[in-house]
Amino acid sequence: MNVNVVDISYENAQQYLIDESMVRPVLVDFWADWCAPCKVLMPLLDRLAGEYQGDFLLAKVNADNLADIAAQFGVRSLPTVVLMKEGQPIDAFQGALPEQDIRKFLDKHLPKPWEKKLAAAQARIEAGELETAQALIREAYAESCQHPKVGLVLAKLCLQLHQMAEARTILAVIPLKDQDSLYKQLLAQLELMEESAKTPEIRELEERLNQEPDNLEIAYELGVQFSQNNYHREALELLYTVLREDRNFRDGGARKIYLDILATLGKGNPLAIEFQRKIYTLLY
Repeated sequence: MNVNVVDISYENAQQYLIDESMVRPVLVDFWADWCAPCKVLMPLLDRLAGEYQGDFLLAKVNADNLADIAAQFGVRSLPTVVLMKEGQPIDAFQGALPEQDIRKFLDKHLPKPWEKKLAAAQARIEAGELETAQALIREAYAESCQHPKVGLVLAKLCLQLHQMAEARTILAVIPLKDQDSLYKQLLAQLELMEESAKTPEIRELEERLNQEPDNLEIAYELGVQFSQNNYHREALELLYTVLREDRNFRDGGARKIYLDILATLGKGNPLAIEFQRKIYTLLY
């Protein structure tokens, strides 16, 4: 039995046309036995309901047998297809449209793949599976072309996992118009975490580097301290500066630490991708 397709009766109409539309979109297909275009459209809708794997429920209404329901929806010709969301009809089409047009109709209203990944990640977060959730959100962030909504969710999770560098990278590209109260809260939290996490060694080296900004040895030592304290962006920026001046600094030690940080971050990490490109351009 296809759980994404149902025949409507007077007994189940409330359950499937109204209640179910509070959970997911319901595509209501009004048809009749005498309607030839209906018989062309129905197999296509059946197939799409299976292909979309639960993104919507296909509810079939025989307009002759359920004339009262058809009248409530204002159906005047067949086939008529109505999309229900949250108990209300929000869109409709008439006639046996080509498959491409029906897909466009559906895609206007159904969750995008990245939205489904984001929803799945939220469930993982609630279950305490933060690392699994982070992998899903990173995928959603990439697939959505760095949608600010996804970025803020990812930045928040990064802070929970004390991944300050990635959080800062994400927050840095949030457009001004999307810098809402959550953004400001996360930015303040990040700055507090960064400041409180600095060791006396880091503070001392920062002061020395401010006094001698061209001293590669101090920059290297500060980069090492940053890497050991999870300041990954700061470490990579300093080590990249050192390598730009001397690719073999400390007999390759600077390059080794740089690459070790990239390996620790992992291939899917945006920060790792950014600095992998930089080192590749520099070395090759």
